[in-house]
Amino acid sequence: MGVTEVSAARGDSDRRLGRRALLVGGLAAAVGTAALARQELSHLWWRLPGVEKPRVAGAVDFRGARWVAASPANYRRADRPDDYPVDRVVIHVTQGDYASAVKAFQDPAHQAAAHYIVRKDGRLTQLIRELDVAFHAGNREYNERSVGIEHEGFVEHASSFTDAMYATSARLTAAICGRYGIPVDREHIIGHVEVPGTDHTDPGRHWDWDRYLGLIRQQM
Repeated sequence: MGVTEVSAARGDSDRRLGRRALLVGGLAAAVGTAALARQELSHLWWRLPGVEKPRVAGAVDFRGARWVAASPANYRRADRPDDYPVDRVVIHVTQGDYASAVKAFQDPAHQAAAHYIVRKDGRLTQLIRELDVAFHAGNREYNERSVGIEHEGFVEHASSFTDAMYATSARLTAAICGRYGIPVDREHIIGHVEVPGTDHTDPGRHWDWDRYLGLIRQQM
């Protein structure tokens, strides 16, 4: 076989290899794209007709809570934990009174709201179903995987955190942990300050974590 023939044969071989590599690469890319599409569809399946879990207007996830709806602009409808696993509880402080917090969460321009607010007197309000993704943590991943609980008061005032507030909040968090199998520890029950990327400081130095976790465990 002459030099030209060898070169041509090698060229044909290289082209075949090139085409094969292109096909394999294209197939891998298609598989990757399909996997990403399936993942995204798994988070959107509840939007298809007839598959969303039944909802009752004004229903609450914790017995004794009062229902006051947040603006739909401050959360995203979902079907947790089927589309997003729930494995965190995030503790917040309102930096204001109860009425101002409710007003903010009902304002579509606020762009944030928590699932619950616990008042100083221990009364509890639910504003967003646990099914749905509340915009409370300032981090999309944490929003999708957590339940947010606001507490009426100010981080700099130790008097904000009353016995009644701790008791109600602990019962609520115990129920949430039981519902989703969340461990009762500081890795899974966190303050807003611990969410990656946040600029918040709540619940602050006056929040008694040891007391709170102890109360939660008593309810389990």
